[in-house]
Amino acid sequence: MFDFQSILLSAPAILFGLTIHEFSHGYVAWRLGDPTAKMMGRLTLNPLKHLDPIGTIALFIFRFGWAKPVPIDPRNFRHPTRDMAISSLAGPAANLLTAIVAGLILRLLDVFHVGGFALMLTYYFVLFNLILCFFNLIPIPPLDGSRLLYHLLPPNLAAGYARLERYGFIILIGVIFLGQLTGISVIGLYITPLLRVFGWLLTGHPMA
Repeated sequence: MFDFQSILLSAPAILFGLTIHEFSHGYVAWRLGDPTAKMMGRLTLNPLKHLDPIGTIALFIFRFGWAKPVPIDPRNFRHPTRDMAISSLAGPAANLLTAIVAGLILRLLDVFHVGGFALMLTYYFVLFNLILCFFNLIPIPPLDGSRLLYHLLPPNLAAGYARLERYGFIILIGVIFLGQLTGISVIGLYITPLLRVFGWLLTGHPMA
């Protein structure tokens, strides 16, 4: 049974987290020389420009999700592989920064004994931005972690790894649903310890 109160409270955090994630990809790519996202109207904080229906629903239900990828053309970069990795990491970095700021606010709310709606809303900003950060760092195409791994691999291995991208989304969905069917989530085993550590560091409260 869904906890509709939690879903309602988590919605602003999810919408903002997805939006700032994709905006940051496009903004950093633009600063590095690629105007594609700007030309296509994706350098905006309007969530309607960035949301992927399936990815957004998945984030609510499974706590793993994604937005509509910002278009980036690496041919416009001076250093295509390196700059693609940097622009890819901009999304998770923006989510981590958001979680840090929300964590500081939550600690202030604790100091002044503010609870209820404000405390829970801030908690969800920390939680879902950490989830988006860590989930997108998984090195499965098309997630951001795959761009970083591609940059770090030697050329012969990178070429073979790049060919996996056409199957990446299928692999990712398969991993998620296999975890739901078996009750043993590989993604959860990776993300949960990170949420506990970073959640405690940022908020002083157990998380996940």
